[in-house]
Amino acid sequence: MSTFDDRENAYENKFAYDEETKFKIAARANKLLGLWAADLLGKDDADAYALEVIKADFEEAGHEDVVRKVAGDLDGKATADEIRAKLAELTTVAAEQITSGS
Repeated sequence: MSTFDDRENAYENKFAYDEETKFKIAARANKLLGLWAADLLGKDDADAYALEVIKADFEEAGHEDVVRKVAGDLDGKATADEIRAKLAELTTVAAEQITSGS
């Protein structure tokens, strides 16, 4: 194999790793948002609700599908902007958790 092929494979592997890490961070942030929202809603099964929030992220690209779902469920207990801010905060937490292996 040539040096070029080795370098190409390394870039492809790094890209795949980075994309997988981004996916894990987004999923963890959505779970944390779901747990936060479940607490506000007084849900008994917070983990089940968090799973619903994670699944909502597969409807379209970006986080607006998650924001819409949570805002609709919270029904005025938090605005869409508050939910976006909470998601941004939790994305930082999720990134720390994922990169540290927690």
